[in-house]
Amino acid sequence: MARILDERAWRNFDYRFLILVLVIFGIGLWSLRSAAFTSSLGPPGSLAWRQLTWFGIGFLVMLPMTLVDYRIWERLAWPTYAAAVLLLIAVLLLGAETAGVKRWFVVSGLALQPSEPGKLALVIILAKYFQEHPRDFGYGLWDLVLPGILAGVPAVLIILEPDLGTALLYLGMLGAFFFFVGVRRRTLVIGIAAFLLATPLLWTNLKGYQKQRITSFVSPHADPLGTGYQIIQSKIAVGSGCFLGKGYRQGTQTQLKFLPQQHTDFAFSVFSEEHGFLGVLLVLALFFTLIIWSLQIGTQAKDRFGALLAFGIAMLFLIQTVFNIGMVVGLLPVVGMPLPFFSYGGSFLITCMASVGLLLNIRMRRYMF
Repeated sequence: MARILDERAWRNFDYRFLILVLVIFGIGLWSLRSAAFTSSLGPPGSLAWRQLTWFGIGFLVMLPMTLVDYRIWERLAWPTYAAAVLLLIAVLLLGAETAGVKRWFVVSGLALQPSEPGKLALVIILAKYFQEHPRDFGYGLWDLVLPGILAGVPAVLIILEPDLGTALLYLGMLGAFFFFVGVRRRTLVIGIAAFLLATPLLWTNLKGYQKQRITSFVSPHADPLGTGYQIIQSKIAVGSGCFLGKGYRQGTQTQLKFLPQQHTDFAFSVFSEEHGFLGVLLVLALFFTLIIWSLQIGTQAKDRFGALLAFGIAMLFLIQTVFNIGMVVGLLPVVGMPLPFFSYGGSFLITCMASVGLLLNIRMRRYMF
């Protein structure tokens, strides 16, 4: 039976890590309120209240993820992964369709996105696989076939929704695990060559708007009122913040609605315009601390599964942070990657909080063996 409460575990509860998460969320919520002030999604402040409600639900989900011994997920890895894949299939068949996109189940007015908890299911199943199949001299090509399938199946289903950004995240998580566990040089060369050869096939199967997002990244001014508009307006917002920023709710790009998606994927643009370079440095430092702290929790884990699980969660935070900020400042294509604890989104925020719960769990139980 999994141990739920233990006095020694509670003595090792990492309150400082939880406070760090709350600080990042608080800054994001404050910025979201400004972004939503002129939004058409409801009266001023309603979007922030909805985000706060999602956070409350996420906090409730975080509690059992913290209290129940994390090693139970090693035993439940396959059922969890299977459930995630079935939900991705179900959303393609039964999900609500908006502008040709099927990504959500709508229940009592609430939109739930299966690809979000699927991220955590992928981390758990990959952690289990590499826990059970250690290799002293690096992983060979055949060792990586099953992990490739485990990441590839949900990635393909997500591409069919279509959602290129989340699919790339799944594949990025696979690559991060390969880097962490170590692969043989020959295997690495073959993998890179296979990816390069598959690139033309991947390109031909992208939707038209997905191709336009990538080409607009290279030359946004080629279509400044179309595919390049989002990147151009975001860069203007970030640059106009200068050193100290324009002040809370004083950002013209935000308040005059020049910046689309300002409460979701481009929430960081809003913050950058209002709080400038100093504010950006503060938030980047907080995210850097979050990721390094997550990795440190992994190094302190007393078993390989816990270490792999913490590493996977840290990579979830890292990849989403790097891609989101990269596309906001025009260094990466716009692929629809939200910023942890910052961007609006219920399923996304709940998954982030569940991930925090697992990290706290691993930290609490590092001496319980």
